Amino acid sequence: MTGAPDLIRSSYIFTSESVSEGHPDKVADRISDTVVDAFLSQEPQARVACETMVTTNRIMLAGEVRAGRPGASPAENKKMTKDLIATLEPKVRQAVKDIGYEQKGFHWAKAKYACYLHAQSGDIAQGVDSNDKKDEGAGDQGIMFGFACDETPALMPATLQYSHDILRRLAEVRHSGECAVLEPDAKSQVTLRYENGQPVEVLQIVVSTQHKKRIGLQTATSKRLAAEIRPYVEAVFPAGLLTKKTVWHVNPTGRFLIGGPDGDAGLTGRKIIVDTYGGAAPHGGGAFSGKDPTKVDRSAAYACRYLAKNVVAAGLAKRCTIQISYAIGVAQPLSFYVDLHDTGEIDPAKLETALPQLIGGATPRAIREHLQLNRAIYARTAAYGHFGRQPDNEGGFSWERTDLVGELKGLA
Repeated sequence: MTGAPDLIRSSYIFTSESVSEGHPDKVADRISDTVVDAFLSQEPQARVACETMVTTNRIMLAGEVRAGRPGASPAENKKMTKDLIATLEPKVRQAVKDIGYEQKGFHWAKAKYACYLHAQSGDIAQGVDSNDKKDEGAGDQGIMFGFACDETPALMPATLQYSHDILRRLAEVRHSGECAVLEPDAKSQVTLRYENGQPVEVLQIVVSTQHKKRIGLQTATSKRLAAEIRPYVEAVFPAGLLTKKTVWHVNPTGRFLIGGPDGDAGLTGRKIIVDTYGGAAPHGGGAFSGKDPTKVDRSAAYACRYLAKNVVAAGLAKRCTIQISYAIGVAQPLSFYVDLHDTGEIDPAKLETALPQLIGGATPRAIREHLQLNRAIYARTAAYGHFGRQPDNEGGFSWERTDLVGELKGLA
């Protein structure tokens, strides 16, 4: 579990990092969530736990899936699952193509593909599935956290939000061809100085990005590349945060030609701090990508973010952390905890009673139904963070809505 800085201090320095959609681990996350979407688009109650590994011209899937509905016969479920698994390869290759990998060491059309997905354990299924005697249970035990703060309009930690924004902007100009020298793999890092809990100055910026071997970038790489990308990076920050003292580190090691899965193997679920709050809040340890919404590692973490964001949006606190816990096969959460970090306008105990009831008691089923999570909305979450995004018309990022603000204001 990752902890946050001492937020009672009036002045401190904090750093967060992000990685691009072309980072090897994010390629794996994108593929795993493409599998989730493929199953949910055919059967909203499908079960998916997909792990992906990518390396030099290799893509391998493993895990447990069930395409059929709860209550269907084993033979029906087996056939539906087998048939759907057989359709995955072109979808996986398209996901890699969309990222932009057409390199000698990792190419969307040429990489060898292997799929070892198999049927979900019946022991797990019987604990999760609902029946006449019990509600749907949690897919696993564990603790999940949600967080929000008033540092940015998205109510996210500023260090992480700007790190994401840098890489999202570089991806945009790479895809459009405006900055044709860029390749998909990249990382960013932003260090801010805080006064009274608010960011006041960018101290350090780190950007490492894979690039093509052209325009002399094989020599004096960092200087030439910095000139290419700096205008895009500068545009990300609000006026006044960048200063003449801001230190820039662009490709500090020099040349970055070999990247992506050819440079470093990637695995699903290895960027959980990038996915959440950049280290500014606790993390329960469970990854999101590759999991259908019966897995509370994903759905309950989304619900906690949703509730925490609404608390801050309602003006009840400047910062809010929520923890929830579950036991496998049990519907009701075991605990629900609210921390307002001494910034609250309401008793946290009052929120601990009220917040779960706003989402049907915070059972796995209630969370899925309230946030409408049984849809093919997950591939879009695989890069640039699961939080701090805009809800879209297809139901993606529904946990970023602030539709509870009116009810919450009534509690104060």
